[in-house]
Amino acid sequence: MLTELSIQDFAIIDTLRLQFAPGFNVLTGETGAGKSIILDAMMLVLGGRADTTMVRAGCDTAVVEAIFTLSPTLQQQLAPLLETEGLDNEQDGQTLTLSRELRANGRSFARVNGRTVSLNLLREIAAPLVDIHGQGEHLSLLHPRSHLPLLDAYANLQPTQRALAAEVSNLHQLQRELRALRQDERALAQRQDMLAFQVQEIDAAHLRPEEEEELRTERERLANAEQLTRAATEAAALLSNGIAEEAPAVLDQLGQVERALGLLARLDASQQPRLELLQGLAFQLGELAAELQAYLETLEFNPERLNQVEERLELIHLLKRKYGPDIPAILALRDKAAAELEQITHSEERITALEKEQEQMLRQIGSLAQALSQQRRQAGEKLARMVVHQLADLKMEGARFEVSFTHVPDAQGAYVGAERLAFDQTGIDRVEFLISTNPGEPLKPMAKVASGGETARLMLALKTALAQVDATPTLIFDEIDQGIGGRVGDIVGRKLWGLTAVGQHQVIVVTHLPQLAGYGDCHFHVSKGVVNGRTLTHVQQLDRNGRINELAAMLGTQGEHARNGAAAILEQAAQAKAGRLPLPGMRA
Repeated sequence: MLTELSIQDFAIIDTLRLQFAPGFNVLTGETGAGKSIILDAMMLVLGGRADTTMVRAGCDTAVVEAIFTLSPTLQQQLAPLLETEGLDNEQDGQTLTLSRELRANGRSFARVNGRTVSLNLLREIAAPLVDIHGQGEHLSLLHPRSHLPLLDAYANLQPTQRALAAEVSNLHQLQRELRALRQDERALAQRQDMLAFQVQEIDAAHLRPEEEEELRTERERLANAEQLTRAATEAAALLSNGIAEEAPAVLDQLGQVERALGLLARLDASQQPRLELLQGLAFQLGELAAELQAYLETLEFNPERLNQVEERLELIHLLKRKYGPDIPAILALRDKAAAELEQITHSEERITALEKEQEQMLRQIGSLAQALSQQRRQAGEKLARMVVHQLADLKMEGARFEVSFTHVPDAQGAYVGAERLAFDQTGIDRVEFLISTNPGEPLKPMAKVASGGETARLMLALKTALAQVDATPTLIFDEIDQGIGGRVGDIVGRKLWGLTAVGQHQVIVVTHLPQLAGYGDCHFHVSKGVVNGRTLTHVQQLDRNGRINELAAMLGTQGEHARNGAAAILEQAAQAKAGRLPLPGMRA
């Protein structure tokens, strides 16, 4: 709700700070005192058009600031947008501050929680906070897009609508897959050919993950076969055969050493470990000689095999350039291509299955949407009767109200009876509230009805009927008392206060009717005077005695009789609030 409105150097207001109550707030005062200026300031801070002529004469800047206390529902609704834009209030998430700065040079600035934002963002944030009735610009009920959600809320149809939305979401997912499968046939055929070639080329290579490293090792051995043979032969000969008489074999010499150490160990037992050490070395060298001999048998100078290895490595290099950095990556790409190729190969079968499933889903959605539409029509008739009843209370007996339903044929739409109709997640209905304020006049969209008090009373009738489902926390009514007298003014006052009692709204009303003003929970008197040669607007919150004086002045009479009449108005309003008098038209 709106907790505080501060205005500085705006029109004939120099400095003004209003603290509004949660319930029914009333602003009264003589014509021209500045009540409309306060509403103009409110329009400005909600994102209305900036008019530099509203900067107070002699000043460079006008500033308007509005502080709102957010309900948990509004906090949840606005939090994602505020967080995304970096505008969340770190100290208190319940408080939201909007402000506009208007400069005489034509520039203007919009701020949210003290941070400068675009005007469009300010409007988006302000939209769910306030409805101003009588002006139209900030009136959510004038926008047809709000009518269907309100009707569903009024009839408690949101669970049914959400179930339908889930079905539509599933259909959209299926249709996305269908569109992907139905892509251009030539492109699909080209893709199929390319994938088939990739799979075939990789399969033909018969790659093994560890093959490249093995081939590199074999290439090194084949390329150096002569040197390897020469070195291995020399090492084996030195160990086993010797090279010349002056250089006997190492193993033969070790045999001589072993015999000497054997004699030594027999004569001195402490030398036995050395004998065992030598015997171990002799055994290992014997093993080494055998392994070298076996290695020599594997060595061969084979230019043909070397060419085969080189060609294989070149093939692997070519495949790596085309398909991946190594053999595992190439094989992974092959598997992926094969899977996609399988999907393309069987795409026609999948398309047929999806088309059949799509038909079933369109029939199911059509059935759900038709049932929901019937429930909405019943609720629309009930709402229309209630609104007409409200309008009659407000001295608009000849007014008519209707909830209009339209459907759009669509050859690809949902099956509804013998028709196919366009649909979305809300169903098949295009809903709009229509009104005729005068007998004999055709029904028209609410945005085209006459402005001023007639529109304000229409909105009051709708707000009363929708009090428990309309989520806009603050409702401002201007010019609502045009063309009505005191008796109807009392009824209007009861209805406005009823919006605070039944719908938990905060209501702010500018009025000239004392019977209406008597229902206020908080009463402000707006006046103007001349200070130092300048006209200034002044606003005072009235106590009970002040209210009696103000209501007496509004009655147009003087003396004790007028005060008694004013006191009677307050007493009647108090009885209605206490439940001793019925609140008209507040039935659910």
